[in-house]
Amino acid sequence: MNSLLSSFTRLSLSSKSSTFQPSSLLQVRHKSLVPRRTKYRKAHKGRTPIALGGSTKGTTLEWGDYGIRVNEPVRLTAKHIETAEAALKRGLKPIRGSKVYLRVFPDIPVCIKGNETRMGKGKGTFEFWSCRARVGRVIFEIGGPNLRPEMATAVMKLASSKLPVTTSFITRDTPGRIGFEVAEEAEAGDGAVELVTGEKRPKVVTKGDVERILKMRKEALGVEEMGRAPKVEELRA
Repeated sequence: MNSLLSSFTRLSLSSKSSTFQPSSLLQVRHKSLVPRRTKYRKAHKGRTPIALGGSTKGTTLEWGDYGIRVNEPVRLTAKHIETAEAALKRGLKPIRGSKVYLRVFPDIPVCIKGNETRMGKGKGTFEFWSCRARVGRVIFEIGGPNLRPEMATAVMKLASSKLPVTTSFITRDTPGRIGFEVAEEAEAGDGAVELVTGEKRPKVVTKGDVERILKMRKEALGVEEMGRAPKVEELRA
């Protein structure tokens, strides 16, 4: 009986010693871009917006000296961003003091259903994380005291080859983008309006502007011409 108990004791000790690992030895081998928590498990597919109201937000550099931005609307997956970021860090490794800044983060869950699946029975299962990048959105920025322009161009070319969209190389002097146009080209358009910050955006006519012009016409000309549509010169005034 004692021998049987001793054998069971040795078996239990050996099994525990083989599976137990202290917390100090556990290491994270792969760090993926995943949000810590989300409000909902699934989300709508959505559409990538195009900024046509004159906003240049997200199209210029914020922290780095060089960067790349997309030339068309795209939905980037977490795998695309991780691969491009790894290429950037690998190319900037010999340069002391260089940094990589990520301007987008994949926080939208994408669900996929199998091929030739009948309609109904709910939404598909979760597949990967993604983010929407509109036209002119800056994806990566790099900077550092020892980073030269020719080296930055070569490294950004490596990162852009990992993305499923065409990109453009930008610097601190590169102007922002308004939709599919550069901000400098949009300034030459008709009806440009200058902002407080010195930037310019194309004139956008709203419903309130039309109502204001009709009200002014009613007070000045009378009721008989109130229903006439306003001219382009009146809208730009």
